[in-house]
Amino acid sequence: MLGELLLEEKGKISGYRVVPSRGGGQRVEVSFQASGKVLGIEHRTLATYWSVVQPNGFLYGEGQGVVMTKDGDRATWVGQGAGRFKPGGGVSWRGAVYYQTASAKLARLNGIAAVFEYETDANDNTSGKLWEWK
Repeated sequence: MLGELLLEEKGKISGYRVVPSRGGGQRVEVSFQASGKVLGIEHRTLATYWSVVQPNGFLYGEGQGVVMTKDGDRATWVGQGAGRFKPGGGVSWRGAVYYQTASAKLARLNGIAAVFEYETDANDNTSGKLWEWK
């Protein structure tokens, strides 16, 4: 069951890198920056994820990032997800992330599974939403 909306952000892909995949083929690494609100607090996200196209045409990916508030609070995250290419460009992702933080303001993120919707478009714009998974 989905719980509270924890994070909402919009951003821009800042870079791509193509590297060999362990199983053959290519793995694409994507870095992005985004801003919005986490737990009602303005934040900025810096993150990188990689993805591989599976034989069925869908994507599998894993990523990591850091969320930073204007007051210097921060939380790191790791996650994984499944994606599909959208007509006209971009990718639609669904998955889960897990946070760690020593910040009292962001402590609510510790110890929970959070599920996300993350979208990219043909112009490298990003948008994401994250909910607690109860």
